[in-house]
Amino acid sequence: MLLVACATLICGLPLMLLFKTGLTSEAGLDLAPLTDAIQSRSVQRALWHSVESSLLSAFFATLLGTGLALLIGLTDIRAKGLLVFLILLPMMIPPHVTAIAWIQALGPASPVLRMLGIAPELGSTHPLYSREGLVLLLTLQHSPLVFLLVRAALRSFPRELSDAARVSGASAIYMLRRITLPLLGPSLLAGFALAFVAALGNFGINALIGIPARYTTLPVLVWRRLASFGPDVLPNVAVISVILALVALAAILLQSLLQRRMRASLIGLPQDPLAFSLGSTRKFVELALWAFVAMVLLLPAASLMATALVRTYGIDLSLSTITIENFEEVLWRQSVTVRAFFNSTVIAGLAAGVIALISLFTAYFLAHKLAGKRRLAGLALTQAEIAFAVPGLVMSIAFILAFIRPLPVVNVSLYGTLWIIFLAYVSVFLAVGLKPVAAAFLQMDGSLEDAAKVSGAKYLYRMRRIFAPLTAPAAASGAILVFLTAYNEVTVSALLWSTGNETIGTAIFNYEDGGYTTLAAAMSVVVVAATILVMIAMNGLAKRVPAGTIPWKD
Repeated sequence: MLLVACATLICGLPLMLLFKTGLTSEAGLDLAPLTDAIQSRSVQRALWHSVESSLLSAFFATLLGTGLALLIGLTDIRAKGLLVFLILLPMMIPPHVTAIAWIQALGPASPVLRMLGIAPELGSTHPLYSREGLVLLLTLQHSPLVFLLVRAALRSFPRELSDAARVSGASAIYMLRRITLPLLGPSLLAGFALAFVAALGNFGINALIGIPARYTTLPVLVWRRLASFGPDVLPNVAVISVILALVALAAILLQSLLQRRMRASLIGLPQDPLAFSLGSTRKFVELALWAFVAMVLLLPAASLMATALVRTYGIDLSLSTITIENFEEVLWRQSVTVRAFFNSTVIAGLAAGVIALISLFTAYFLAHKLAGKRRLAGLALTQAEIAFAVPGLVMSIAFILAFIRPLPVVNVSLYGTLWIIFLAYVSVFLAVGLKPVAAAFLQMDGSLEDAAKVSGAKYLYRMRRIFAPLTAPAAASGAILVFLTAYNEVTVSALLWSTGNETIGTAIFNYEDGGYTTLAAAMSVVVVAATILVMIAMNGLAKRVPAGTIPWKD
C-alpha cells in the first residue's frame, strides 16, 4: 500500500489536479474552458501543428527505424555492435542540443559548410526554419526509438519461421513481405505511437526550430504563455495542457487497442534471426550505412565543435581564430553554468538513487506469488507509465499546480526550488528505472525466497541479503539510464526552474535563445561528451544484467 501511495502522490495526484483545474469549476464538471480553448485560433493552430508534425515525423521515423533494424538485424553486415551504439546515440542526446547542432551545421554561418564553400548565402533564411525542417529533426531524434523496438522484436522471432520459408524456396524479399513485416505489425505500431507521443511532447526542437519558423506547437504555446504572464495564467495553460495530455493518452489507447487485434502467437524459443547474405553488394550497403551514420552524427558534431572554438558565431575556423575561451567561460567563469552543472548532477543523481530504491521494492511485488500484491504493484507501475507517457511539459504544469502552495502541516513551499524538479524527475522517469529491475525479478526462481522463509529470514533481511545483491546490476543500469536522461533534459524543467535553480538543459536553451550561440555550443559539446562517456561506462554492466537491459547490447 505504501508503494501505491507514493506512486499516487508523485505520479497520479499532480495529473489529477491538472485535469481538475482544466475540466472543473466551483459548480463541478465544467467543459466551458476546454471548449473556449479549442475554439481559440492560436490553440487550434498550435494543436494542428503539433498533430501534423508528430504524425509526419512518426511516419518517417517508423520507416527509417524499421529499415535500419531490418538491415542490421537480418543481414550479414559487419560491426553490428558499433553500428547499434551509434544509431542509438541521438536518442541519448538532448533534443535541444540536437536542434542547436543542426542549426549551426546547415545555416549560412555554418563553419563546416563555409569551409567547403557550400554554405547558404549570408542573410538567407535558414533551411531548417520550416515545417519540413522541424519534421526532419524530430525524425532523426525519434527513429532510434523505433529501431530499438523493431530490433528487439526481430530477436524474439523463432528461427524456425525463416528456416521453413527458406527450405520452401522463399526469397528474402518474399519472406520480408509475407512473414517478417506482418509479424512485426504490433511492434511497428508501438514504434509509431512512441515516436508520435515523443514528438508531441518534444519541447527543445519545437521551440528552437518552430519559433523562428512561426510554426508554434502546443508545448511552445504553453511555455510562451507561462513565461510571459507567470503563474496567474495557470488555469489557462492547464486547459491547453489537458488538450495535449488527452491527445497523447488517446494515441496510447488507440495503439493498445490495435495491438490486441494484430497480436499473433509465436511458437518456439527466440533465437538469433537468420542473417541473409548480401553477397557482392555487402560493401556498398555498408558504405551507404556508414555514410548515413556519419552524416547524422559527424556533420552536426563537427559544426557544434567548430562553433564552440571561435569567439563569435560566423567566424571561419582557422589556426588564427581557434580559442578555448568559450569552454573556460562555461566551465569556470559563468556562475550560471557552473551552478547548472552542479544542480543537474545533484538532482539527477538523487532521482536515480531514489528510483533505484523504489524500483527494488515495487519490482519485488510485481513478481509476487499473491495476485493481490501483484495488482497493487501493477497499479503503481501503471501510474508511473502514464507519467512517463504524458508529455514532460504537461507534467511540469501538473507539478506547478500540485506544489505552488505551501505543503500542509510543514508550511514549506517547493515551488521555485530544486526539490520540485527532483520530484518531477522521480515521477517522470520512474518507469525507466523500474523496467530493468522488474525484468531481473521475473527471471528469478521462486525457490530462493521459499528457502529464505523456511530459514526464518524476515522480509527486509531477504531484500537486503538476497534480492538486492542479485538485482543490483539491473538497478544500477536503470539508475544510469535515469541519470543520463534527467541530466540532459529540458522539457520537464523548462517551466520549473528559477534563478539559482537552473539545470544544464535550461542553461543551454537560454544561451541559444538569448543569442549566446558560442557559449551554447561549448556547453552542448561538454554535455555530448559526458553522455558518450556514460554510455561507454554502461557497457561494463552488459554481462551482469538481464539481456536487453542496456539498449545497445544484446
